[in-house]
Amino acid sequence: MATNRVVVDPITRIEGHMRVQATLGADGKITDATTSSAMFRGMEIILRGRDPREAWALAERICGVCTLVHAMASVRSVEDALKITIPKNANTIRNIMMAVLQVHDHVVHFYHLHALDWVDIISALNADPKKTAEIAQKISHWPKSSVGYFTDTQARLKKFAASGQLGLFQNAYWGHPAYKLPAEVNLLAAAHYIEALAWQKEIVKIHAVFGGKNPHPNLVVGGVPCSINPNHPDAINIERLSLVKSKIDEAIEIVEQLYVPDLIAIAGFYKEWAQWGAGVSNKGIMDYGDFPRVPGDPSTNRWKGGAILNNNLKEINPIDPRDPNQIQEFIAHSFFEYDKGNKIGLHPWEGETNPKYTGPPPPYDFLDFDKQYTWMKAPRWRGHAMEGGPLSRTVLALAHGDKEVQADVDWALKQLDVPLTAVFSTLGRTLCRALEAKRAVYLLRDLYNELVANIKAGDYATMSNEKWDPESWSDAELKGVGTYAAPRGALAHWVKIKDKKILNYQAVVATTWNGGPKDATGQHGPMESSLLGTPVHDGHKPLEILRTIHSFDPCLACSTHLVDPDGNEISNVVVNQ
Repeated sequence: MATNRVVVDPITRIEGHMRVQATLGADGKITDATTSSAMFRGMEIILRGRDPREAWALAERICGVCTLVHAMASVRSVEDALKITIPKNANTIRNIMMAVLQVHDHVVHFYHLHALDWVDIISALNADPKKTAEIAQKISHWPKSSVGYFTDTQARLKKFAASGQLGLFQNAYWGHPAYKLPAEVNLLAAAHYIEALAWQKEIVKIHAVFGGKNPHPNLVVGGVPCSINPNHPDAINIERLSLVKSKIDEAIEIVEQLYVPDLIAIAGFYKEWAQWGAGVSNKGIMDYGDFPRVPGDPSTNRWKGGAILNNNLKEINPIDPRDPNQIQEFIAHSFFEYDKGNKIGLHPWEGETNPKYTGPPPPYDFLDFDKQYTWMKAPRWRGHAMEGGPLSRTVLALAHGDKEVQADVDWALKQLDVPLTAVFSTLGRTLCRALEAKRAVYLLRDLYNELVANIKAGDYATMSNEKWDPESWSDAELKGVGTYAAPRGALAHWVKIKDKKILNYQAVVATTWNGGPKDATGQHGPMESSLLGTPVHDGHKPLEILRTIHSFDPCLACSTHLVDPDGNEISNVVVNQ
């Protein structure tokens, strides 16, 4: 029997252009798959020849959502190259800003990017608000869980539907048989979708306090761009610290009373998804670790890093981003070329960004799996495809003996009545993200208390003056790397500085690790391999593909529309018989 070829292009509810191609076998299960990034940006080329102190401001524009992560990795890489040590307050404030992003990103991902793969909004129109209120009151103490609250939400949804436009909830596979939630749970999730949408703008005010704005908060090589004076109106004072505390308290309530209970309630209806979507997660996971107590010293990271192969939690391999034998990028299936041939892997300090598009002109039908098909490279750790992100960090925490993470995982698995192996799946990846949000929001509270205690002790320093003047830099080649445990996974920026300017700059981002293509040996990237074996009910409505791809929260480029040479938008699903 002939196989079906399914193309989803673009994948929506993510950041950037992404295309998925899948081959369905006669039994409806995916037998092969590729993920493609459909746009070249070349930020590494833009940074060449620039003052390394300004690299963060340009690198931050790599993404329009998780902007802080690239700014932070960039300043860390330059500080590493110049051997700059930042003050204690600067380190704590950076950690606070990172924890804020971790919480914000995970909550937004669940409600606004991923929940609609599990929640049927149209079904919520037929729900009984009284029963929804009863369910809500049973799973948490959220104060708004009244009959009137859910009645009002349902009325808003009905108004959307009656107008013929569902607004935020337009264009989805409503009514798909893979949706299994009762109408009342669908209404609960829809209400909290709207609630989280209103809240998400509040927590990022912490970025505005310390970084001046959000998105794209300000950073600076050598510290943070804010001063501390408890009694000065233009500095980090008592009033601003009180605002930060209030936003942390709100975030704790959102995570504890909405996000985690909702995730558990929804996941309970989809436990079969614990058998699909593992990909390489039980073969290779990694993270650099983060939230250092001492800047530049990974041994002091609160969140521990490492690499685990073949699910052997008893052996944590250390990761050294400086080691050319550990981190390499391959381009056998990418639209790039290396000077010494396309079958070799390059460490980022020696990395090359030489674009060479070899695919057909768009709009195209089906990219050849055996040729180049993406603008992403294929990163490998010692030759292994490795998954990064909340799933990886959760497993690493278990391997490192983190008792709080162990307790949270044990509780969640008991609630769902699934084994530990369920973590390695689409369901597990989504679950780990919620548990990491809880981990991050309580870390955020601890970091705030740490900052306040340091200020009370009379320490107001936020900036180092070390090597700020380029005249003090060596003209010899300097090399630095800055790592970051980004919400989506392992992130690092590598910089080479010569004659006081950037000689080479490479960023290997989380979605490159997770969404990269096959390498020269034919080894699939994590997202691609996660689709293999997944049953698809209807190739014309590939909801199952979206569920697994969205569980990674892929982030490609700062755009959401794909256009052909004439400027016409392409937004469709193509199925070839």
